[in-house]
Amino acid sequence: MVKPDFISVLLNKRSTGFFVSINDLRDKEFSGIQLNPEEQLALNTYDKYRIEVLNAETDEEKFHYRYRQLQVIANLNDWREFLNR
Repeated sequence: MVKPDFISVLLNKRSTGFFVSINDLRDKEFSGIQLNPEEQLALNTYDKYRIEVLNAETDEEKFHYRYRQLQVIANLNDWREFLNR
């Protein structure tokens, strides 16, 4: 079951400085650099979470809203947030 509160927590989190995001990991992987097991786990966990959230939306407008939220999360949150998800 999708827990939208997790999205709210991530969107309202204050940055504490420099971090590596999910999209940074994706860029690293696309550049041919091998991810370590924790980074790969976080990326896989984010992808599964993203699919779960988007598949749960039945309204097209809400779907696009969630899609944009997930883009923000992938860009502006530390990848470690998805290690224990």
